[in-house]
Amino acid sequence: MRIIVNGEEREVTSDLLDQVLVECGYENPSIATALNGTFVHRELRTETKLTEGDRIEVVAPIEGG
Repeated sequence: MRIIVNGEEREVTSDLLDQVLVECGYENPSIATALNGTFVHRELRTETKLTEGDRIEVVAPIEGG
C-alpha cells in the first residue's frame, strides 16, 4: 500500500498505524502522530487502520538544550 509519511511517498505492507511506524523506523514511543491532519493518541495506534493514500505526520522530541 502506498502512503505519505512526513511528505515522502512510502510503500508499506501493514495497514495498522503502529506497525507502519515500526516499518518506517519510528520505534520511539515518545513520538506524536497525525493521520490526515488529525492527532492519533499513542494508545489508539494499534487499532488505527490505514488506507491507500493516507498521510501520516510523525514528530519526535529533540533532546538537548
